[in-house]
Amino acid sequence: EFEQLHGYDSLRVAEVEINGKKLRVGVAYGLGNARKLLEDVQSGKIDLHLIEIMACPGGCVGGGGQPYHHGDFNVIKKRIEALNVVDKSKIIRKSHENPSIVRLYNEYLGKPGSEKSHQLLHTHYVQREWL
Repeated sequence: EFEQLHGYDSLRVAEVEINGKKLRVGVAYGLGNARKLLEDVQSGKIDLHLIEIMACPGGCVGGGGQPYHHGDFNVIKKRIEALNVVDKSKIIRKSHENPSIVRLYNEYLGKPGSEKSHQLLHTHYVQREWL
């Protein structure tokens, strides 16, 4: 269970070992914190392999698609705690272990990162002119 990045701090850095390689990960909630994290990376103050930035306080759980919290971060904390309880009770907790996803890759997409999976599952951005 990797829980180093769980919690309520708006700016976090953690280290995880995967297949014998240590990876440093940074997470920022809120654009002001994102700016600070990126400035720290640019200045060489911290070295990260992966950065996750979420604009909303507490991440998506505090975002515009949720009931409004009226600036009360305790509401967001309670949501996070409830989601963690629900998550821990689930039999399938990782998308790559979901039998439907495994079947989709085995029977149609091939392996993760394949040309077909990239074409169908990844977002592609193009520059557009303003009207």
